[in-house]
Amino acid sequence: MNDAAPKIHPAAIVKKIEVSASPERAFDVFARHMGQWWHKEHSIARGTAQKDVIVEPRAGGRWYELGADGSEHDWGEVIGYDPPRRLLLAWRLNREFVFDPELHTEVDVRFEPRGKGTLVRFEHRFLERMGEGTVEMLEGMDGGWGMLLDLFRARAEAG
Repeated sequence: MNDAAPKIHPAAIVKKIEVSASPERAFDVFARHMGQWWHKEHSIARGTAQKDVIVEPRAGGRWYELGADGSEHDWGEVIGYDPPRRLLLAWRLNREFVFDPELHTEVDVRFEPRGKGTLVRFEHRFLERMGEGTVEMLEGMDGGWGMLLDLFRARAEAG
């Protein structure tokens, strides 16, 4: 085995979706009402149902899940909050979807006016920081983000 062989680093998950809603509406639904469109089974709460997903509306704010029993489960924090243009979040969930305060990947969401709607540019980057096994889990994460973004679009377009 050649120890000098280059390591494979996972590429960022990048998505672009068109949303038939204004950038203001799209940003509002994505950032302020995440719990209304986030798939309830994509929860890190144990022993309780997911009640809401909260993105505190400021840089330095928390990003967390609220359980039906009132419990709070950190996902990360808000790095940048610039309505209606950009939301930048630190994702601190490891490959097992357990909060790790030492882990820092980023979810960068940009909202650009496009005709009567919005082009949403999504990127989840620095995935190599998740360590061994990340390349193998990327297909599932990519599909998961695709499903979540479809749910977001449906909610934003519902008015």
